[in-house]
Amino acid sequence: MRGIQFLVNENGEKTAVLLDLQEWGDLWEDFYDILVSRSREAEETVAWSDLEAELV
Repeated sequence: MRGIQFLVNENGEKTAVLLDLQEWGDLWEDFYDILVSRSREAEETVAWSDLEAELV
């Protein structure tokens, strides 16, 4: 694919990817949002009314 490069280890296994952000920037933002969301799955939830009260 154009704008995508893979880094490989000494065994030829893909270990990382480089994305051309001019070409794939919008897709990267979506991917990053998913990663952040999944990293927070185990966090405790807060009721909106409690958060709203904290903000006021």
